[in-house]
Amino acid sequence: MEAALEEARRGLLAGEVPIGAVLVVDGRVAARAFNQPIGAVDPTAHAEILVLREAARAIGNYRLTEATVYVTVEPCLMCVGALVHARVREVVYGAAEPKTGALVSAIRGLDLPGLNHRFAVTGGVLEEECRELIQQFFRDRRRQGPSD
Repeated sequence: MEAALEEARRGLLAGEVPIGAVLVVDGRVAARAFNQPIGAVDPTAHAEILVLREAARAIGNYRLTEATVYVTVEPCLMCVGALVHARVREVVYGAAEPKTGALVSAIRGLDLPGLNHRFAVTGGVLEEECRELIQQFFRDRRRQGPSD
């Protein structure tokens, strides 16, 4: 999760919502990414999607059955869908996301019928650090007011 937090901080420096992700296989980081929808002008450029893309290219297979994905904030429904399709083994997240979290908070995405894969979920890892980073980002944004 420390590596995912590093990615989130990179995202913060890039002006993105600070969410970071790393994908680990056999105890080694195979891919790392941070949120980039603003810079990439791509609504799907969430950290989880980008880390799956990078890992699949590096490994040479879109099925990432031995992978654990660490992400600083609970994934949204789009990302949960991608994680299911990639067939990851486990997702470990830091802070719950009460508005859009799709593992345990707003939606329980893995409980939806018809899924061909489910993965293990562990939440609350370095939760305070993950939550503080994203909350500080939004506090700062509110203080700045609307951008032109």
